Amino acid sequence: RRRVLEASQQLTEIINSCLEGETSAESPEPSGEAEPAEEEESALHCLWVDKFTPRRYMELLSDDYTNRCLLKWLKLWDTVVFGKEKAVKKAKPSAEAHPPSNQPKEQQNKWKTKVQLTEEILEAELDQHKRPKYKVALLCGPPGLGKTTLAHVIAKHAGYNAVEMNASDDRSPEVFKTRIEAATQMKSVLGANEKPNCLIIDEIDGAPAASINVLLNIIHHKDGEGEAAAGTGRRRRREGGLLLRPIICICNDQ
Repeated sequence: RRRVLEASQQLTEIINSCLEGETSAESPEPSGEAEPAEEEESALHCLWVDKFTPRRYMELLSDDYTNRCLLKWLKLWDTVVFGKEKAVKKAKPSAEAHPPSNQPKEQQNKWKTKVQLTEEILEAELDQHKRPKYKVALLCGPPGLGKTTLAHVIAKHAGYNAVEMNASDDRSPEVFKTRIEAATQMKSVLGANEKPNCLIIDEIDGAPAASINVLLNIIHHKDGEGEAAAGTGRRRRREGGLLLRPIICICNDQ
């Protein structure tokens, strides 16, 4: 076995020296190719799931309907996060030509596709703070389906900085609340043009009930609470402000 290993090592060195001689003969100026060689060397030592992971929206292999729905929901936050006004859809001429029928709403919705119904739900009017009706998206499915990859790619595609936290690691409700508020309320001090955060909470099904209640309190917090009493301003600031950033939760067991 030792002799076989020595012979294998000698053969490897001979092959490498021959390859190096060929590349040096073909390219007399190797200085410009130093960086790609280093990148190839680093790519050889990374996991395949990292090497071939999707970087852009068009590279996603997950369900297209799910991808589009999540992107559409995330773009609803553009008004409050980026200050962009919501685009108003023009009425289709076919809808104007035919007068609306007198059928009940349930019967009309019966013939609509799943995509049309979901788009109608997502296109609901924004609330008084110009936020979408549903503040949190929940991705469910078995491990290895691409839920975390989808969340990161969609957040990057929509112009956000993805901030990931694991709900099963931060078991304490106080730590859970601090991390959520830090990701959704505090601004980065690294640069003036820093992207807004999109919080991704992984393994939300592993979080205790107290942490889930903390998340629900942050979601349902209203800016007008406690303003009637004069001495409650300090307490409201301590409890945290209005949720103005999107949150994507991921779980295996819905």
